[in-house]
Amino acid sequence: MDSKSIYDDWMQHVKISYLLEELQKMNTEEIEEAFCRNLSFGTGGLRGKMGAGTNRMNVCTVAKASQGVANYIKGRFFSPSVAMAYDSRKRSSEFAKTAASVFAANGIKVWIYRELMPTPCLSYAVRKLTCSAGVVVTASHNPAEDNGYKVYGADGCQITTETAKEILEEIEKLDIFRDVKKMAFDQALQEGIIEYISEAVYDAFLEEVREQSVLYGDEIAGDVAIVYSPLNGTGRKPVTQVLRASGFTNITVVPEQEQPDGDFPTCPSPNPENPEAMALGLKQCRNIGADLLLATDPDCDRCGVAVKNGEDYRLLTGNELGILLLDFVCSQRAKHGKMPAHPIFAKTIVTTDLAERIAAHYGVETINVLTGFKFIGEVIGRLENEGREKDYICAFEESYGYLTGTYVRDKDGVNAALMVCEMVAYYKARGSSLTEKLQEIYKEYGYCLDVQHSYRFGGSEGQQEMQAIMETLRRGVERIGNEKVERVLDYSHGLCGLPKSNVLKYILENGSVTIRPSGTEPKLKIYVSLMMPGEESCRKAETTILADLETCMFADHKM
Repeated sequence: MDSKSIYDDWMQHVKISYLLEELQKMNTEEIEEAFCRNLSFGTGGLRGKMGAGTNRMNVCTVAKASQGVANYIKGRFFSPSVAMAYDSRKRSSEFAKTAASVFAANGIKVWIYRELMPTPCLSYAVRKLTCSAGVVVTASHNPAEDNGYKVYGADGCQITTETAKEILEEIEKLDIFRDVKKMAFDQALQEGIIEYISEAVYDAFLEEVREQSVLYGDEIAGDVAIVYSPLNGTGRKPVTQVLRASGFTNITVVPEQEQPDGDFPTCPSPNPENPEAMALGLKQCRNIGADLLLATDPDCDRCGVAVKNGEDYRLLTGNELGILLLDFVCSQRAKHGKMPAHPIFAKTIVTTDLAERIAAHYGVETINVLTGFKFIGEVIGRLENEGREKDYICAFEESYGYLTGTYVRDKDGVNAALMVCEMVAYYKARGSSLTEKLQEIYKEYGYCLDVQHSYRFGGSEGQQEMQAIMETLRRGVERIGNEKVERVLDYSHGLCGLPKSNVLKYILENGSVTIRPSGTEPKLKIYVSLMMPGEESCRKAETTILADLETCMFADHKM
């Protein structure tokens, strides 16, 4: 059917007043935009702008996706069950209850958190409650107008590409109004088909986080002054509880960003990667002279950090914090005899190359995976199946995701917050700081510059343009800037035992350049990682590399 026909069908079947009102106000252009396609479903589930239409996040599209998930797991599990969580975004609770009602109507047991919870708590609950799958309603760090629906497998990892494809096939078989089963949430709750996850599961999660400590009795500066912002998301309760229980009591929460608020009024893009989201926290730090700023994104799986640097503060990149954590964890384990016989560190292929040097120094094997923490979760799962779960010591990705334990299979902002506080307090007790430690690392291993650049391609032709650029780059590049290309890694062929992925990595004389289309946004991303004697030489090389790449990529393509 065309967009207008689908719209007419929605007008006939939608009974929810706010959706019906929105439909009635649509003009021809808005109808086309809202109904031109179905919201795409992939390894990240659904994610998009909230509103009426097949190309929007709403109770109808959520219900249809849930019916597809239900059909998938009913065909593969005897007595299936699903764990569920949701974040602070608008309609997250409504979408979660809608999904739960669909699962219940299909005879699937639902375990749902009573209140909003971080994404890692969902990953934990899936395994703790031995569920067939998990669903968390969140759009992570996206703008306020977006929401999303992420699906997890029985292993607590986000679903694989193959699983996503099979679920999508189930979804596409369905009529959005005629084929979706529903049962009233309260009725299902009363009959025990839906049940709230107990406080004991949440408490067990917090205890698992605390057990990741690598202090092993070492002295720390327990009075370290911490400013924390949950960015109006789910992190306030678990992060502050874990920190206080671990002895960190000098905590100031940024008041404007403390309470859950789906409007994110002080940070339109609630992403700790963005300096704008950290501005209020930095202001609070300056007011009280804090040692450290922590911020977690709305679903509390990412963690951003700023640290005292002379008279002011410095925002650390995801790569900088990652190498600091890796070095801290390795050095503490080595110092106290806690390093396993065959230790494993995992990172994504777009994460800093310096991490491998640090890991090798401590005798730790590095495993590189595709972009997405689900692939790190799969590494942990494989180690567990081989009886080597304790060999895993930590992992991180450049996009502010960290994990030092195996209790979840996703990045964890609660865990990251604790580890950062331990690290800051440890170095403070020894008269040092994270910025000073970072310089020590550069002095020992060589300076490393890691920079990401993103190029947005909008409209219906955006994906085609990005694919054309990737094909152009695959034809062969001998030099980038002044750097000779020593090797090209084309992951579209399933390189190094990894799944096929549209990623190119150029190994240079002094680093690497990785190029990939984003999996969640209409962007082409370039990751430059350079290791040279000093920052100035790295900056100059990065400028020439980028200019050369842009010429190569966009000579025949409009930005």
